[in-house]
Amino acid sequence: MEIKVCGPGCASCEQAQKIVEAAVAAKDVEATVIKVTDFQEIATMGIFSTPAIVVDGEVKCVGRAPKQAEVEEWIS
Repeated sequence: MEIKVCGPGCASCEQAQKIVEAAVAAKDVEATVIKVTDFQEIATMGIFSTPAIVVDGEVKCVGRAPKQAEVEEWIS
């Protein structure tokens, strides 16, 4: 599983990354968490607001940090 946390590194983006990492640890799934900071790469995914979470190529959340329970549901 590949999870991308998209954003420039603002406080919300950092929070989103921590939530994703906590959810992966809580669910004990094998996942690679990748931080994407390049706006051109983010835009090619159809994302124009950050933070955003992409799980295996599917955009799951845009413009906010998700709740840990949401992330756990996405990766189950």
